[in-house]
Amino acid sequence: MELKSALDFIRTRQNGVLVTLKRDGRPQLSNITYALGADGLVRVSITADRAKFVNLRRDPRASLYVSKEDFWGYVVIDADVELTPAAADVNDATVEELIVLYRDAAGEHPDWDEYRAAMVSDRRVVVRLHPVHAYGMGID
Repeated sequence: MELKSALDFIRTRQNGVLVTLKRDGRPQLSNITYALGADGLVRVSITADRAKFVNLRRDPRASLYVSKEDFWGYVVIDADVELTPAAADVNDATVEELIVLYRDAAGEHPDWDEYRAAMVSDRRVVVRLHPVHAYGMGID
């Protein structure tokens, strides 16, 4: 499958399964909401105290699984991963990127000041997936 076709497919969706690798090599899967930016990067918000974060710091590779509504069509995007620092201040670059991610995935938030404070309190991180390969079936 061409990477462009896979990205076109996931662009119209926002939920998937993020796969990272545990220390022993087994996969660790998490249901996530994502946004595909105009720059071709897939972004996900996670907290710095979760297994996903630890796994990705150790091994910065991940896969994103996204299915059709009927479950039989799907795409898997293999990606190299880049992590932002954990949000530490309501005006830092991570919080600004989290706002863009939120808008891309869900629209406008009713209280951006509250959102900013929650991102710092949660120690949120943006996972940037740099797609390198795709496979799947049944999306045409």
